[in-house]
Amino acid sequence: MASDAGWQEFLRARKAERQACDAPRPLRAMAEEFANRALALMFPQFAHPSRLGAEGVDNEAAHLEALLRAAITPLVPNADAVVAAFLARMTAVHDALVLDANAITSGDPAAGSLEEVIIAYPGFLATAVHRVAHELYLLEVPLFPRVLSEWSHRETGIDIHPGARIGAGFAIDHGTGVVIGETSEIGDRVRIYQGVTLGALAVSKKLANRKRHPTIGNEVVIYANATILGGTTVVGAGSVIGGNVWLTQSVPPRSVVQFSSRVEQRDGDDGLEFHI
Repeated sequence: MASDAGWQEFLRARKAERQACDAPRPLRAMAEEFANRALALMFPQFAHPSRLGAEGVDNEAAHLEALLRAAITPLVPNADAVVAAFLARMTAVHDALVLDANAITSGDPAAGSLEEVIIAYPGFLATAVHRVAHELYLLEVPLFPRVLSEWSHRETGIDIHPGARIGAGFAIDHGTGVVIGETSEIGDRVRIYQGVTLGALAVSKKLANRKRHPTIGNEVVIYANATILGGTTVVGAGSVIGGNVWLTQSVPPRSVVQFSSRVEQRDGDDGLEFHI
């Protein structure tokens, strides 16, 4: 065993830190299991084969309730009330996700069926976990909603803060690289593509309690890699934001905002060569 005084002091400090820590140690693992069980309870496509029968619903519900209580009891003083309030919202979460799955299916020519979207689409998985995490965020549960969203981020490459407010019939196509900030507000029937960022104009702790992220109206389409920034930026309903657009100011309803590329003719042989 190492005898260096610095190392021993480090270990004593870590022991004291753990004795003072009230947070459940396996919170990341609990978040992953909670997300998977919530998905399995809402959609049989995620259920374990041994729990596909009707009795599996009771089994899944019991596990989900117990997991949530265990995860949040060290974090909130009124865990039982929070658990009850969350469970009462599960019907609304399920119904919202059915609308999301239908919106993806109806708008994506590559989607062969509703079941394909539910099982295979990262945009649906990210939205599903977000809607669960958002309910806990609204109930003012600290930490656990963010751990849920970060699990989804790792699974899908889509980063949605649990505080973001997202309307009905939301569709994320492809999804990789999408970032949606905490105070974003997204209307109904909005579709966004990979690489879209709904972010803040500035990053400062002084702005923690302010609206820092944009508001997107109903029936807006935002194409790949568009970046929309700022808490006062509003994209009016029915607008189309083209790919690679950088937008930091509001646009009225039914706007079309495009990034224009310029084509120039090369003069003779300028020495550029490409070999494949």
